[in-house]
Formats: sequence, C-alpha cells, structure tokens
Amino acid sequence: MNPPVSPKARETKGERTRAAILDAGFHIVSKAGLEGLTIGTLAEATGMSKSGLFAHFGSREELLLAVMDRGQQEFVRVVINPALAKPRGLPRLKALFVEWLGWTESADLPGGCPMIGGAAEFDDKPGVVRDALAAGQRGWIDTLTRATRQAIEQGQLAPDSDPEQISFELFGIALVVHHHRRLLGYEKARQRALAAFDALIERYASSPARSKPRTAIR
Repeated sequence: MNPPVSPKARETKGERTRAAILDAGFHIVSKAGLEGLTIGTLAEATGMSKSGLFAHFGSREELLLAVMDRGQQEFVRVVINPALAKPRGLPRLKALFVEWLGWTESADLPGGCPMIGGAAEFDDKPGVVRDALAAGQRGWIDTLTRATRQAIEQGQLAPDSDPEQISFELFGIALVVHHHRRLLGYEKARQRALAAFDALIERYASSPARSKPRTAIR
C-alpha cells in the first residue's frame, strides 16, 4: 500500500508559487503597509517578472485582497487556533489576548500587525479593500465578544457584564500597544497591556473579594 500523500505534497507548482508570492506580499505589507504593496515592489521582492505576477493576480486590487486573505489565515493559525484549545471562559479569553500581543510582536511581522496598519490606511477609502479589512476586524471582535460571553456563562465574570464593552476595551488596549511600540518605541508596552487586561477582568469579576495588590511596572 502506498503511503498517504500530504496536502502539501498535492499542491501544484502554480499553487506553491502563488503561496510564496503571498508570503512575500504579506511581509511587504507588514513593513510598508498596503499602499507599499504593488506589482513592482512584489516583483523586486520575489525576483519574478511583472507579467509573471499578473498571471497570478489580474490587478493590484486582487493582489491586495489575496494578501489580506493570506494574513487572515495566518492569524487564525497563530492566534485563534491555539487559544481555542484552552478551556472556555477566562483561560480562552486571556489566551486570545496574549496570542494577539505575540502576533503583533512577531519577528515575522517587522512592521507590526498588517491589519491594524491597513485599517489606518483605508478607513476613509471606500471600496472592496476597506470592506475586506472591516469584515476581518468585525470577525475578530466577534471572537473576543463570544469568548467574553462564555466567561460570563461560566460564572467567571459578573452576570451583568457587557461582553461588547469588554471586547471594545480589549481592542483599545491592543491599539495603544501598537501605537506605543511602533511609533514611540515604548519597551514596556506589553507589560502595560497585560496589566490593563488584568485590571479590566478584575473590574468585571464575579467574586466580590477580587482586589489583589498590583505589581508596579518599573
């Protein structure tokens, strides 16, 4: 009997080439933003001709959408899937947040989270690229909200906690981390973010005896 063939081995040369192109494009976007990704910059990064790239992507818009989809798939693999392996409730919610911080700090993303950067670039530019960015961000917010709701159902957060408010504040913490680390070079951004997470959860915790001394960040 022949050994099973892995999905990777079944990929055609064209599929492997396209995947390599998208990986290169994703790294360009992390460093230079979506506006920095063009057929020209991608050709330079991959060593391919522009005509060769057009064979895979008929337009720059199609290229941007494909690269963002590649980023979303990687986000699910690196952030969401490991967190979903944690128990429902606060362990899962914290894992989602911590893995998210790790994603924005990854050496594979030298310019930070491409989706956060892309949102700033396209927030006032109507079109399919903006729509795709917004859909991805809404999906992530829904994931955080659902994990928060599960923590309430598990009795780990007070019954009257507002899941949407909590996910709103978590998103705000992550945006501050991105700003402070990328623009200001603030080395304690991750520590501050984790402290802010703990303070947020403490505020909504179901136990009345929940106050703990907080460790100062020096």
